[in-house]
Amino acid sequence: MRRVQTKMTVVAAALAGLLIASAFLPVARAEVIDRIVAKVNGHIILHSDWDDALRYEALLNGHTVNEFTADDRRAVLDRLIDQELLGEQMKAAAFQHCTVAEATARLAEARRQYPEAATDEGWQALLSRLQLAEKDLLAHVQTQIDLMRLVDAHLRPGVQIDSKTVEAYYRDKFIPQLKQSGAGEVALADVSGKIRELLTEEKVNELLVSWLQTLRSESKVSMPGTNAFAGEGVQSQ
Repeated sequence: MRRVQTKMTVVAAALAGLLIASAFLPVARAEVIDRIVAKVNGHIILHSDWDDALRYEALLNGHTVNEFTADDRRAVLDRLIDQELLGEQMKAAAFQHCTVAEATARLAEARRQYPEAATDEGWQALLSRLQLAEKDLLAHVQTQIDLMRLVDAHLRPGVQIDSKTVEAYYRDKFIPQLKQSGAGEVALADVSGKIRELLTEEKVNELLVSWLQTLRSESKVSMPGTNAFAGEGVQSQ
């Protein structure tokens, strides 16, 4: 679960993505929904797409939309752009795509964060309040998982963590953290696998940032309008 959340943050981890219509927008402000906030190689991202992304991220991570700061909103739009760029790469990539069953299981994890969603009636009421359709939410989760798998397929094979690096992390970081927490000592052999996976994740995240920078430099990305990050059109839950 921690690995999935980390990746989602970047993609989404760092990645994610992350990919909401406002629940209570007055009719007089309907034009906000249709404003273009970004263009990626000719593909437009609308303000309503941005709203959708905020609501999906909030719901899946147990937050409310009104908890997002201006910087958070900007980060979500950046992730939408990155997801568009990665989506273009997905067309030529070979990996096992997320099944409906896998997406349903991930959505069930998110649902457990909301006590009021313990019953089907409560869950549907929550989605209705946010004007989210369950089928769209499921499709969003499938896309996010596919993006994570794309990143893994493209970057993970090139990551090699040797034993010396694992030992150095164990000695310089893991053991000091154990002592600080007051926990008993743990043998390197018992945690080497987890440390190697952690270091692999960190390296994949570093490579992802570099890959996304390269994709942006090779693409036509623009963000029309000077008020794109003012938070207009995004209503709190």
